[in-house]
Amino acid sequence: MPTTKTLIRLLIVVVILAVGGYAIWLSTRPEPIEVELATIKRGTVESTVVNTRAGTITACRRAKLAPASGGQIVRLLVKEGDRVEKGQVLLELWNTDLAAQRDLARRQLATAEGRRREACVLAENAHREAERTRQLADRGFVSPQSRENADAEARARQANCDATESDVKRAQAQVRVTQAGLERTVLTAPFPGIVALVTGELGEYATPSPPGIPTPPAVDLIDDTCLYVTAPMDEVDAPKLKTGQFARITLDALPGQVFDGKVRRIAPYVTEVEKQARTVDVEVDFEEIPKHALLVGYSADVEVVIERHDNVLRVPTQAIRQNRKVLVVDEENRLAERSLETGLANWAFTEVISGLKEGDKVLLSSDEEDVKAGMQIREKATEP
Repeated sequence: MPTTKTLIRLLIVVVILAVGGYAIWLSTRPEPIEVELATIKRGTVESTVVNTRAGTITACRRAKLAPASGGQIVRLLVKEGDRVEKGQVLLELWNTDLAAQRDLARRQLATAEGRRREACVLAENAHREAERTRQLADRGFVSPQSRENADAEARARQANCDATESDVKRAQAQVRVTQAGLERTVLTAPFPGIVALVTGELGEYATPSPPGIPTPPAVDLIDDTCLYVTAPMDEVDAPKLKTGQFARITLDALPGQVFDGKVRRIAPYVTEVEKQARTVDVEVDFEEIPKHALLVGYSADVEVVIERHDNVLRVPTQAIRQNRKVLVVDEENRLAERSLETGLANWAFTEVISGLKEGDKVLLSSDEEDVKAGMQIREKATEP
């Protein structure tokens, strides 16, 4: 029978060995890796498409104006940056000869109208005279020949009155012709807006753009009260797009701000750009006019929402590995692999149909390259 002292010594040896073994295990076990985790929550998941190249802020109305006829600029009434109203004169070409022709036509019209009044007064008087002659002839005071002569005179005077009416109409048409010639030398604003560019100075020669030959406009006029975004979308996304879809607009000039929009038009053809993907141009209206003054030509990006699911379980898309698998943290702070059934997805979040529950924590990222199931982990502290 072992003595009490022997048992005590044996117990001490066992304790020493246990403590030593535990110390060795602590010193040799792998350190938990530090990882970034994401908690599974409910939220909104959208399916969206975005433009392949930068879009552009475009004015609903923009006119590159030039006089209908060529000539020397004698009056330049606007400068770049001026706001103008509809019908306001922008510039005028030399038109002294046309103005003289218009004055001549007006005088000829006045003369024709005077002759018409004279001829019609004589015709009316001849008509009354013929009526009196008929009455006298019926009573036998004048001969039938006198009555016929009076009737003939009345008809002749009326014919002369009618002829002078035609002369008046011809003179009026001549006035309109000369006035139209004058209007071809005067450039007016077709709508209210801001003058973006003026090409030409006083004394210079301005010409209209011949068909097929691009010529700088005399005045570039922009209506900046109505703006929209035009953006190219990849042709593979074109079947998903419909007019009226909600969209978000972002501008490089206004970072951090997002503007709501709505698809107003989808081009009925595909644009082929050399060495680049084929695209379909989409036009997007602003839901509300931005408070900031936007400049035509600003670069813009458009994100069109194709489908939207609210209050669904979602996981950061970044956390999903190959074959729709994620690494979940278990009760012992170890990683475990799970397969997911997913729904709607975008670059930020993916809808979870099954495989996760609310409150689960999944691996988002790690400094270690080879992270796999079974590893002990420690959540990376977030910066305050």
